[in-house]
Amino acid sequence: MSYVEPGGSWRPFWVVAGALGLFAVLDLVLPGPDVPPWLWALTVVTVLGAVGVGCLSARRVWTVAVEDGELSVGPEVVRLADVDAAHLAAVEGGVDAGAPVLGGGWTLPPGRSGLPLRLRDGRTVLVPTRDPAALRGALLAAVSDASDGRTGREGTLGS
Repeated sequence: MSYVEPGGSWRPFWVVAGALGLFAVLDLVLPGPDVPPWLWALTVVTVLGAVGVGCLSARRVWTVAVEDGELSVGPEVVRLADVDAAHLAAVEGGVDAGAPVLGGGWTLPPGRSGLPLRLRDGRTVLVPTRDPAALRGALLAAVSDASDGRTGREGTLGS
């Protein structure tokens, strides 16, 4: 089973591209002095470049994926065998104040809530997600597959 939640969308890029196209058409249709073509080219490259870099970086840094026995948030990876499944099953939602955010950053990205995830070493991290219930379900299913079949128990104290 795999779960992927994209960290960002290309929608802002296409909205800005459409607005710039509309402004270019208005520049051609309306009377008065036209904006020089070199200035249009500079504007399009600069503005679309900046928006495109922002969209691409959001997708790379904040994409959440559960697959191949791992949970990844951007460049950070947590093995599912290291997840405390009993704690995850008991979590109803909410944010564990002070816990570090997976993927980096001091706070959760806009539009996301934090799913607290306790690791077997006792640390708690926040997984930034737009749909905590779906991510929790995917993690619970994947964690039970990653262990020896007993949800939340993997070799504790020699058992």
